[in-house]
Amino acid sequence: MNDASVFVELVSEWSWIGWLVLIALFLVIEMLTLDFTFLMLALGSGIGLITGLIGTPLWAQLLIAAVAAALFILFLRPPLLKRLHRNEDPTKSNIDALIGLHGIALSDITTLTGQVKVSNGDTWTARSEGAQIPRGAPVEIAAINGATAIVHHLND
Repeated sequence: MNDASVFVELVSEWSWIGWLVLIALFLVIEMLTLDFTFLMLALGSGIGLITGLIGTPLWAQLLIAAVAAALFILFLRPPLLKRLHRNEDPTKSNIDALIGLHGIALSDITTLTGQVKVSNGDTWTARSEGAQIPRGAPVEIAAINGATAIVHHLND
């Protein structure tokens, strides 16, 4: 027996340790991301572990684990995500709620200075997306950059 065949035999015999390490790693990453992707990879690795314990060759373990993980990602993850997000409030909040709101320019708004009174009653520091906007002109919030509303002129 040559060194390469001994190495392959040892790796195949102890592959279950590698599968356990992968499962643990994927589960830790899943706890940090909460996206179900790494959970599906951990489940695929679990399938690889099972195939290794029944004596399947290492190349087949890897192939079966990869196919299982892909199937889990394609068919199990989407319904889990849908179920997780089913009771979320669809109402926009925070900065997302400001995008698209209309307002009135309280002063001339340039790319450097300005102020706008938003339709929700808030007063924001504002910057123009391009051309200067005169005082009293209707505007729409296009984006929020820090504590500054980026606005554009609404053509009447």
